[in-house]
Amino acid sequence: MNIVVDQGKCVGAGQCVLAADDVFDQRDDDGLVDLLDASPPAERLADVRHAAAVCPASAIAVSE
Repeated sequence: MNIVVDQGKCVGAGQCVLAADDVFDQRDDDGLVDLLDASPPAERLADVRHAAAVCPASAIAVSE
C-alpha cells in the first residue's frame, strides 16, 4: 500500500486522524494533514481507505 497526501487540497478537517491516527496526524501550526507512514502494514488498509473516503477535500490517494 502506498499513500500520498496533497496538502494543497487539505482543509484540516481531521477525519483522517480519527480514522487512522497511526498513519495520519495534523500539523500544529495550520492543522493540515501530516503523513506519518506512507507504507503502513496491510492490516491498516481498511482504516486508511476509510480515511481517504471520508476526507472532505479528497486530499488522500491510496494505491496498492
